[in-house]
Amino acid sequence: MSQGAAKITDFNMDFFNLKGKVAMITGGNSGLGQGFALALAKAGADIFAVSMAEDNDETKNLIEAEGVRYHLALGDITKDGVCKQIVDECIETFGKIDILLNNAGIGINEPDVTKFTRVQWDKMVAVNLTAPFEMASEVAKHMIPQKSGKIINTCSLFSFLGGQWSPAYAATKHGLAGFTKAYCDELAQFNIQVNGIAPGYFATDVTKETRANPVTNQRVLDHIPANRWGNVLDLMGAMVFLASDAANYVNGTLLTVDGGYLVR
Repeated sequence: MSQGAAKITDFNMDFFNLKGKVAMITGGNSGLGQGFALALAKAGADIFAVSMAEDNDETKNLIEAEGVRYHLALGDITKDGVCKQIVDECIETFGKIDILLNNAGIGINEPDVTKFTRVQWDKMVAVNLTAPFEMASEVAKHMIPQKSGKIINTCSLFSFLGGQWSPAYAATKHGLAGFTKAYCDELAQFNIQVNGIAPGYFATDVTKETRANPVTNQRVLDHIPANRWGNVLDLMGAMVFLASDAANYVNGTLLTVDGGYLVR
């Protein structure tokens, strides 16, 4: 539809329908990534998950129960050439890529900042920043000719904040936010939207120890106006929105899903 021709009566819930779309998700068979994959599958998208480990068919069964296709590609996306191999595998399997979710990420904590090593730094940069760049670069080569696509980066509250015990985590998540904006500037002309989703504090295995300690648990809750930890369900609708036509004019932004954490 040409600019200026759209009318408010053109809007309908099909704007959120992902039927016929292909979504590639790194880290897509566990944790938040599994929830993201299921959300996109429920909206109709076929799922191409990327991981370093098998998942005993748990994610496969969840996705295929939605009546869509699922494929798991195994590989270490920090290794030279692997991102291209995986993108080529997706094209060979499904014929296209409509949505890329750069979700894989790691965190390494060190209470003594002077003991945080270059080895730890390099590992986190490789997973959290370099791999998303390489995945997006390879996927863009296919999205540009088709004049459409969604690239979504899993950022963090630490794309905005400092954060103790892991200088590399905050640095890489700030970098991923900057990359999101830079790639928006490059790709918007091709009708490709590049955005980030920034989860707050969620009840996952990663935060289990924090939640189990009454002192640290309360410290987090005191900073959240919603007065509760998030759960994966809280993120799923936001992901469908960013991946859908309903977000066609949303570009270069970070959507925080944090219960209001950043306002305090």
